[in-house]
Amino acid sequence: MSTALAAVSVAGALMACRSPHEPARAPLTVRVDSGSVRGIAKGRSRQFLGIPYAAPPTGARRWTLPREPAPWRGVRDAGRPGKDCAQGSPGPENPSGEDCLYVNVTTPRGRHGALPVMVWWHGGGFTQGSGKDYDAVRLATEGKAVVITVNYRLGIFGYLGLPGLKGSGDFGFADQIAALRWARRNASAFGGDPRNITVFGQSAGAMSACALLTSPAARGHFDKAIISSGACGLRWPAGGLFPGAPADRPYVPVAQGREDGLAAARELECAGTDALACPRGKTTAELLPHSPSFADHLAYGTGLLPRDPAAALRAGAFTRVPVIIGGTRDEARSFVAGAIRYDPKLITAETYPRLLEEAFGPAAGRVAARYPLSRYPSAGLAWATVLTDASWACSALAGARDLAARTTVYSYEFADENAPNVNGLHVPDVPQGAAHATDLPYLFDLGGRDLLVNRERKGLARTMVGYWSAFARSGDPNHRGAPRWRPGTAPLSLAPGAIRTVDARAEHGCGFWETVAR
Repeated sequence: MSTALAAVSVAGALMACRSPHEPARAPLTVRVDSGSVRGIAKGRSRQFLGIPYAAPPTGARRWTLPREPAPWRGVRDAGRPGKDCAQGSPGPENPSGEDCLYVNVTTPRGRHGALPVMVWWHGGGFTQGSGKDYDAVRLATEGKAVVITVNYRLGIFGYLGLPGLKGSGDFGFADQIAALRWARRNASAFGGDPRNITVFGQSAGAMSACALLTSPAARGHFDKAIISSGACGLRWPAGGLFPGAPADRPYVPVAQGREDGLAAARELECAGTDALACPRGKTTAELLPHSPSFADHLAYGTGLLPRDPAAALRAGAFTRVPVIIGGTRDEARSFVAGAIRYDPKLITAETYPRLLEEAFGPAAGRVAARYPLSRYPSAGLAWATVLTDASWACSALAGARDLAARTTVYSYEFADENAPNVNGLHVPDVPQGAAHATDLPYLFDLGGRDLLVNRERKGLARTMVGYWSAFARSGDPNHRGAPRWRPGTAPLSLAPGAIRTVDARAEHGCGFWETVAR
């Protein structure tokens, strides 16, 4: 038998062995608008890692709005992710850098027709994190979706503002929008539907997604949104992120962003010089120590974000698309436990009254009466409950109310009290429960690891993947075999064996918090 006939015979035998219900394999080499890429097979998925969606924002392009990447010849290797965006402490062991505007695409291995596209924006306080940390194989294969995880500029590189600097305070946000545009242009190359794109994010990624709803520049580039632990109206009182820290929120007026940028320029010894050329001449390592000053620093009053996102949402000035919005039941426990681990003396029965006074001023007595220490096993748990209710839970419910007045909304609260301790915090006085970010392992394998160790948790994960992917497909999260999720402002509580609608507004005392000026 000739070699050609043998090859045909083998191919025919393989085809004959394939189940009639098994879809044909999709190719590992595809063409995007900048050139061809070759991905890898991972289980029942294809992954295309480290694809540039914008030109490197380096050198003279540092602090410029993103541009499309230069085309390449031949086939680009897409078997490993690109660099994380610059973050952390400078040093030889820091693998991050400024050439970082890459996406990672995960799809089911087979051909399934036009799939919904889900674009993920990671959290990390706008100063850390990357797309590669979120392995989307489970979400893509079980949910039958194309999942794209995105790197965007962080800290001083993403949110610096200066007088006369185009894009001030919004470079990271502009990157996120550029990634959405890339997704729409290239979705079909990966089997995705370019007319069906859902943006979803957690923490800083959710705050960005909420802001996206109010950005005129983003209209027409996405079709649905999922906002997890990052409502537009989120506010932290003084001490809310860390004892002694000032009151804060995710967004700042661009004028404040420019003032903060000038302050950073002075610290960089760039005052009195060309305020842009001088910092552009600094190395990445010289700039990194200033990145924490640009946490939660997305600027409004700009071309990309004309209005304060919270005010725009209340006024109905947002893109009318279906939205899922929610968070975790015990959000603030991770922040409080982190502070106690840093210094156990910061949050005690003795400091609790002072924390309330600094946070709520004249209303501190009323807050103390509603959240008395005698009700909680520890001062840390009392303070975490105050912050969860005042800052996180009630802002998510208020956001759901503002959205539901004008579009379809599904509200939720993740409530697995034995969720994986993804934050690595082991503080006996503050058990983590359903703390901030503990919902993430139910959608992604963080760092490529499956953290769900028992059948009940895996079952909840399958249900959540089903909800998220069904919503991405049709705008309705309901799917066969799962408890009914009704649209509206009453959240669906997500816990193993206990998925049900709850009165979260009453549980978190939101009526009370509406009377407390902050």
